[in-house]
Amino acid sequence: MNKFFIKRFLLIFTILILVAEFSFAEKISFNADKMSGTAGNKNNTTVLKGNAKVITETMEIFADYIELSGKDFRFIKASGNVNGVNKESQISFKAENLSYDRQTKIAILENKVELTDTENDVHAKAEVIEYNQELETAVMQIEIELKQKDNVCSCAYAVYYKKEQRLTMNGNPQIIQNTDTFKAQSITLDMETQEITLSGRVKGSVTTEKKETDNEQPDEHN
Repeated sequence: MNKFFIKRFLLIFTILILVAEFSFAEKISFNADKMSGTAGNKNNTTVLKGNAKVITETMEIFADYIELSGKDFRFIKASGNVNGVNKESQISFKAENLSYDRQTKIAILENKVELTDTENDVHAKAEVIEYNQELETAVMQIEIELKQKDNVCSCAYAVYYKKEQRLTMNGNPQIIQNTDTFKAQSITLDMETQEITLSGRVKGSVTTEKKETDNEQPDEHN
C-alpha cells in the first residue's frame, strides 16, 4: 500500500512540475499508458509509452512512443504509428518516425510519410519530409508522389511552398495532368494557375481533342 501511494504521489508531483515548467512559455499537455523519467531537471528526458499523445499550442502528435528532452522539453521524438496535425498550418501527417524542434518549429518525418495540406487539398507521400512551420515549406525526398487537382507529380526531390502554392521538382521529375505527361530535368508547377515550367531535356506527350466533323451524306434520289 505504501509503495502504491508513493508511486501515485510521484506521478502527480511530476505532472505538476511539468505544468509549472511551461507556465511561462508555450503550453503543452500529454498523456500515455506509461511514463518514465524525471522532470525536476530541465535537461532530463521524459518518455511516454502506449497511446502517447503530446499537444502544444500549434501541434498535436500521437504515437506508440514519444520522448521529450532538452531544456524546457524543446525536442520531441516520436515513433510507431505517428500521426498528428499542425493546427496553425492546417497540415496533417502520418509517418513511422518524427523529430520536432519546438523552438525552430521544424518537423522531420521519416519512413512512409504522408502529408496533407487540408487548406489547399494537396496530398504528398515520400520517405522523408522536413516541414518548416515558420516558412510553410515542405522539403520532400525519395519516392515522392504529390497529388493536386488533376496533377500527379513524382520525383526524387521536391520543395512545396504552401504560401505561394508552388512546387519545384528535381530528380527525374514527371507531371501527369489528366492524359498529358511532362518530363524534364527540373519542373516548376504553379498550383493556382496550373502553369508548368520545364527546363533541361524536356519531353512530353499531349492528347488533343478531335473536332467533330459533319459526316452527313447527301440525300440520294432514286
